[in-house]
Amino acid sequence: MKILLARHGETPWNAEGRYQGQVDIPLSDVGLAQAAALGQRLQGVRIDRAVASPLARATRTAQLALGEARVPMLGFDAGLLEIAHGEWEGLLASEIAQRDPLRLQAWRDAPESVLMPGGESLQMVLERAWSALARACAGLGADDTLLVVAHDAVNRVLLARILGLPLARLWTFRQAPTTLNLLEGDDVDALEVVRLNDCAHHTPFFGEAKHRAL
Repeated sequence: MKILLARHGETPWNAEGRYQGQVDIPLSDVGLAQAAALGQRLQGVRIDRAVASPLARATRTAQLALGEARVPMLGFDAGLLEIAHGEWEGLLASEIAQRDPLRLQAWRDAPESVLMPGGESLQMVLERAWSALARACAGLGADDTLLVVAHDAVNRVLLARILGLPLARLWTFRQAPTTLNLLEGDDVDALEVVRLNDCAHHTPFFGEAKHRAL
């Protein structure tokens, strides 16, 4: 089976560098254009099943990626929600640096050690997101393709597990807005990464495509 693991498009809070977590922020005009570009790229790609985080930014990205004719196949799984940043949600990194500097530094240096204030740890996100991925893959045939549209932290923890990386290495690769990761394997526990952080549909080869807050 093949899995297209995508991130949602840009939101106004992404552009500002504001931590959004599970606050339901919609796509910006830029994010809508990115999602439409993803849809153009996937227009001729066979997709047999699709699942997304229920947050609006992921839902809308999935709808535009699928195109109107394929939207009815879209399902949702709360296991794909972005990490709950708790008290950090809605704040800029500069504001967090003033209020919670030690935890912010740990988030940069040892992210696997951090429990968000009133929120989640990366291990908690991995456990629920991996279960959601397994549910989405259940019953897929060898030639079937699944589209999953989720979030930065969710994609990172899933990819880290597939790549055999500890969560401490979470910052060693990027997940750009509406990026595509292509995974292939006989089942969810035997996946290989074929493409990582592919955002050629909206960013030039040497262009900048990175998040400003996670």
